Amino acid sequence: MSETSRAAAVSRETGETTIEVTLDLDGDGESTVDTGIGFFDHMLTALAKHGLFDLTVRCDGDLEIDDHHTVEDVGITLGEALNEALGDKRGIVRYADRRVPLDEAVASVVVDVSGRPYFVFDGDFSQDQIGDFTSDMARHFAESLALNAGLTLHAEIVSGDNAHHEVEALFKSLARALDDATQVDERRSDTPSTKGEL
Repeated sequence: MSETSRAAAVSRETGETTIEVTLDLDGDGESTVDTGIGFFDHMLTALAKHGLFDLTVRCDGDLEIDDHHTVEDVGITLGEALNEALGDKRGIVRYADRRVPLDEAVASVVVDVSGRPYFVFDGDFSQDQIGDFTSDMARHFAESLALNAGLTLHAEIVSGDNAHHEVEALFKSLARALDDATQVDERRSDTPSTKGEL
């Protein structure tokens, strides 16, 4: 665990959502999540558990329309919190590559905590809906997170025939990759870039 706090609290309020997020990168995987979308809550809980992040997410969104604004805006707000919690990124590992299976499904995430937001996604989800959650919103969540956290993120659904498993594998691989990349490397005292900053 680092000597300085790597935590953040970020709020976002628009005509579509009201969101409060707290994030501690050096946590125990504890979470309190309430977005109004049961499956999305399950995925954010998995993100915290497998990334060993302490996370709270409270979102009041316009679910009478659909799930888009809620999922997108949570991704934006969590991305901002991640960027803030990382601070100057001094000493972090920076890069990570994780593949995670869930039964027949496999997902892959490669991440660079680069400060240069870029997102690539490959693959499809086998069903359009998982409860009240639109499957493609998993892709959009990862994109919103990456662009607002300053991540270069390549994500892929490698295989699967059950959208629940495919999305859950994606969130777990994202969690493990973010945990790996944001760890502090005790051998390093500088920022891991020849530019001197990220």
